[in-house]
Amino acid sequence: MRSNPVKTYFILACLLITALLRTSAQTAPAVKPDTITKTVPKPLLDDKVDYTADDSMITDITNQKAYLYNHASVVYQDMTLKAGYIEIDFKNNTVYAYGVKDSTGKEVQRPDFKNKDGQYVAGFIAYNFDTKKGKIKDVITQQDEGFIHGSDIKKDTGDVYYVKDGKYTTCDLDHPHYYIGAKKIKVIPEDKIITGPAELWIADIPTPLVLPFGYFPNKKGRRSGILMPSYGESVNWGFFLKDGGFYFGGNEYMDLALTGDIYSNGSYGARAATNYRKRYRFDGGLNLSYSRTLNGDVELPNTTVENNFFVRWRHAQDPKAHPSSRFSADVNAGSSRYNKFNGSVTGDYLQSNFMSNISYSKTFTGTPFNFAANARHNQNTITKKMDITLPELTFSMNRINPFKNKQRVTNKWYDKIGISATANARNEISAYDSTLFTDQTLQQMRNGVRLSVPISTSFNVLKYFTVTPLINTSSTMYFKTIEKHLDAETNTIITDTVPGTVFANEFGLSASVNTRLYGDYYFRTKRLKQIRHVAVPQLTASYRPDFSETKYGYYKTFAADTISYKPTQYSIFQNGVFGSPAAGRSGTLNFSLNNTIEAKRKTESDSGSVFKKVSLIDNFGVSFAYNMAVVKRNWSNINFTGRTRLFKALDINASTTLNPYQIDTAGVELERFEWNNGRLGRLVNSYVTLSTSLHPKTKQGAKPVSNNATQDQMDYINSHPEAYVDFNIPWNLSVFYTINYSRPDLASSEITTQSLSFNGDVSLTKKWKVSLSSGYDFTSKKMTLTSINIYRDLHCWEMRFNWVPFGFRQSFSIDINVKASVLKDLKLSRRKDWQDYQ
Repeated sequence: MRSNPVKTYFILACLLITALLRTSAQTAPAVKPDTITKTVPKPLLDDKVDYTADDSMITDITNQKAYLYNHASVVYQDMTLKAGYIEIDFKNNTVYAYGVKDSTGKEVQRPDFKNKDGQYVAGFIAYNFDTKKGKIKDVITQQDEGFIHGSDIKKDTGDVYYVKDGKYTTCDLDHPHYYIGAKKIKVIPEDKIITGPAELWIADIPTPLVLPFGYFPNKKGRRSGILMPSYGESVNWGFFLKDGGFYFGGNEYMDLALTGDIYSNGSYGARAATNYRKRYRFDGGLNLSYSRTLNGDVELPNTTVENNFFVRWRHAQDPKAHPSSRFSADVNAGSSRYNKFNGSVTGDYLQSNFMSNISYSKTFTGTPFNFAANARHNQNTITKKMDITLPELTFSMNRINPFKNKQRVTNKWYDKIGISATANARNEISAYDSTLFTDQTLQQMRNGVRLSVPISTSFNVLKYFTVTPLINTSSTMYFKTIEKHLDAETNTIITDTVPGTVFANEFGLSASVNTRLYGDYYFRTKRLKQIRHVAVPQLTASYRPDFSETKYGYYKTFAADTISYKPTQYSIFQNGVFGSPAAGRSGTLNFSLNNTIEAKRKTESDSGSVFKKVSLIDNFGVSFAYNMAVVKRNWSNINFTGRTRLFKALDINASTTLNPYQIDTAGVELERFEWNNGRLGRLVNSYVTLSTSLHPKTKQGAKPVSNNATQDQMDYINSHPEAYVDFNIPWNLSVFYTINYSRPDLASSEITTQSLSFNGDVSLTKKWKVSLSSGYDFTSKKMTLTSINIYRDLHCWEMRFNWVPFGFRQSFSIDINVKASVLKDLKLSRRKDWQDYQ
């Protein structure tokens, strides 16, 4: 009978291995090898089988088997199997793996099977190298964010797994806190998980939540699917479904979420949100929202209807994409009352101003020239006024020294003369949101072009003084002017718009001198070594002619009434987008003095004693001016500002304005100084702000969330910062206090406003966190918007309690939900929105 050459080769190889093992045993019979590694020759299988064992290996030549003990490992192609005991059957190309028990009887080194489809930890594993079929008992395997427990698992040749008596959970414990139990589970790696009839178990207690089947996405990265809505009842708006819709996973560059709300009283809302990103190029997001709110009963005549919309767009370009040009967008625009009815975050309701800016900038490399284009929007939700700049174009030239000769060794005084230029074209619309797109508003559009050319230089005088002369010139081109006259019949002022291009030219001269003074005070103490006082005085002289003179032609006069016919002066550029050339001659001397004080004290460190600078006063300044071009009341108000930080925690900012002149009871300034009454000036306004932020040092070894979170999780945290709870800092407290006083004249009453706001949180334990934000308005004697939040970490679950106890946004909500996003709709919620309290 003809022999099988493969089997003959295998027997010879095994005999050779046995002989080598016996030789090794005879040489050192008392010592077992730490690690024994063997490789099955390639002719037996499609690829080699590598296996190791820390304790020992026994080869059964007769039955063509190998037995591996203690931390055994088998590697075949993309499959890795580790266990306390592994048996390899070369005849049937099958491997078996078991766990072992330690001295206490606890099972350890349970079989751990890993391939491209996932990882499995089980009580027993059998696997065939040829068919790639397998059988696993008492298994725990992770599939994306979920874990599957099963008493018996079979794997077919198509990499599909069939689980008997399975449990699906997102809890990573061997004995999970909750699971969805099913008799049969089918797992298709990188695709989906399907179950038969399933029931939710919590703490090993069955719940009434039973499903005819279960379906769980099992794809990594973005995936499309239905967004389940939340449900409930509103006292004013009826039953509702909120935030339901569909999510389009798209690709690695963009996604799209379409969601909506619907109420039984007829109110509804719709939203579209997309995020996009191209690595090393740009990223951003666009959100469009619309809502129709019915307040009252639709059958009653006093029902009001609110139609609101909002647009948010953010775009950021990677600086490395185009180093010489940049495009960015930050758009926040919509109906003034949108956040009142739709703001999901408390801060949205408090926001009274919306601002937007879309910009493009270009730097012409190798030249001093730059270009920028902007579109701006500013909207006040209280006054409902909107200011839109569309577009604003700027072409500028950086400062150059036209007289500087690089080949000249010795610099001349005129080498430092610098010239820069800025050309600005602007188009603006100011209107209320209800009249924004009317013909009348478009006719009131303001536009113009301005060219500004400052010429300056600087030089030192007497070594310590820096002198900076400056010539400011500008020319503004307007495309229309105004002309006023009195209608004698109706006694009304008529303002006519005169089309035509007119230039408004301006210029001014100034020169400033400044220096820096140092005062050092030395001490012979152990700790304090020195206190340094730095004073920076500056004196600026400026001159500007009176552009209201007739020779310039910028101002005209007309009779304002039919009784006195007294001429009234006005500027023909009164409505100009860049304003009018200033009326009245100005020759001003401005003086300012800024001071800083810091100390140098000794501190102890690991390397010994070192001297450290400590700021005592960050800034204390005083400024005032004297106008030589006016006949009386030449002195301006005196301004004091100060800023410091005490005890490394308390920030203090203060400002005070004094008027040097006395005033009468009617509020008219007199030609008498307050100095005559024994004081520097009359208090016009003053404010002080105190702020502090206290928290302990971060725990050693604590890692920021960005170190452990995926990109999708970081995107969610960045867009929903209120959803992230940081337990690394056990507590923090921020307090802000402001007091403001103003009284422009004696005829006006004193106005004093005070406000206190604070927010903070504390981690009661490693699992409990409580936060509070509130404040007090001393003027109205009322608490400001107050919010209390409680968070409880329940391992694989979490609980959030949010409560606004009083005010317009009075509301509460409590949510207990699964942490993992794959089962984010598995939650219990109870809430009462602010609309239900109205």
